[in-house]
Amino acid sequence: MLGEGILKGLAETARNFAGSFVSKERMTTVEYPEVRLPLPEAARNFPFLVYDGNDWEKGLRCVACQICEKECPPKCIYIEKSKDKKPDYVGKPQIYPAKFDIDISVCMSCQICVEVCPFEAIKMNTEFELSTDDRFGGLLLDRKELAKSNEYYHTIHPTEAREVDARLAQEKAKVEAKAKTAAEAAAAKAAAVATGASAAAATANPAVEPAYASTTKAAEIAAAPAAATAPAAPKPVAGTGTDGPAPITEAEKKAATEPAKPSEGEPKA
Repeated sequence: MLGEGILKGLAETARNFAGSFVSKERMTTVEYPEVRLPLPEAARNFPFLVYDGNDWEKGLRCVACQICEKECPPKCIYIEKSKDKKPDYVGKPQIYPAKFDIDISVCMSCQICVEVCPFEAIKMNTEFELSTDDRFGGLLLDRKELAKSNEYYHTIHPTEAREVDARLAQEKAKVEAKAKTAAEAAAAKAAAVATGASAAAATANPAVEPAYASTTKAAEIAAAPAAATAPAAPKPVAGTGTDGPAPITEAEKKAATEPAKPSEGEPKA
């Protein structure tokens, strides 16, 4: 029949049109902004910068490598490197962005910056209510406005965020294991060098015992047998003089007080 396909198409359109007023599955229109549909996890709009911890400035993962700036097709990213360094997520000192701007009026949400970032520092946001009456300043976002916590990243892209955290944790564990192995090897090498130096010093300069010490030790060894075999000293007995001076007798006292008599051959005075 001529025009049968057209009639079938019109019937399907009429059925869907009528069903959209009575079937909940066909009622796709919501009363925005009072009613909002949940966004799919794969939704993306404009980039944002991920930071770890509570301080957005200290926790930024970005190390100002400028790969995203170079790879961006519309050139909407502008980065200035810092003069000093700070530790990154694995503890390695890295340069950080002193300035990081994205002009979202130029950004085309291609996600190339996310794909080329080696530090998992830039991701795609799902926020789309960014209308402003300031065409230039209002659509130029600096690093403070771009910074979002890792918890926020888990909220909008939970599956992807878990995979990223697992990958970063694995890389950090590898770096820590490598550093620990290097430290143990350095300590073992230092101990071996110290042991070798001590052995060399002992071989080159043997310990010499002082002469006075040797003489004293020899005298002590020689005197030891004599002291062991010498007879014990007798105990003092009272009145024998062994316990001190002998007592003076009466005859000795009398002789000491009388004058001396001259001898026979000696003339008298």
